[in-house]
Amino acid sequence: MRESNVSLPRWLKLGFTLWIVLWAPTFAVMLGAQNYFWLCNLASFLILVGLWWEHRLLLSMQLLAVLLVGTLWGLDVLGAWLTGVHPIGGTEYMFDPDHPTLAKALSFYHLVLPLVAGFAVWRLGYVRRALLWQTVLTWVVVPLTFLFTATERNINWVHGPFGSPQDMLHPLVYLVGLMLAWPVVLYLPVHALMRLLQRRGVLR
Repeated sequence: MRESNVSLPRWLKLGFTLWIVLWAPTFAVMLGAQNYFWLCNLASFLILVGLWWEHRLLLSMQLLAVLLVGTLWGLDVLGAWLTGVHPIGGTEYMFDPDHPTLAKALSFYHLVLPLVAGFAVWRLGYVRRALLWQTVLTWVVVPLTFLFTATERNINWVHGPFGSPQDMLHPLVYLVGLMLAWPVVLYLPVHALMRLLQRRGVLR
């Protein structure tokens, strides 16, 4: 999957590796291993592999996973900080005094992942199959999250949108709807943007 005449800078690979070495065990101690079921947390590990392998498909997949999510996360935190109201929801923990301060600080990785994955895709190129394979990955991870993580954690929002539990739909009906909505709402717009940039010659 690597372009023969293009490579990623070593400083990016080493810097991101250092980040994972610091971030991963810290989150595990403070928040528990279940936290790694979050698709954005899983993306951190997959981006690391993609950087070292210079794997266009894997990096393209993770760009789909983090670009819109990271942008919305940042807008919600900013909106709540400026107005006291969460315009989107899902980042209430950033203002929870009981949530570990270090965990809050490390959560700003949501803003870093799109930059890292975006730079890598800009250098190596975008793979159209990323939409299919990231959807498949999501359809594997989301049911596993439902089965093996604590309900009160509501990881990947498998028990309700924006971090809040829902009781309007049967849990399995909601889960299927979530699995269908995730790629359409979060991945497809980014995929469309990448294809547009390719057609205009901005990306390979």
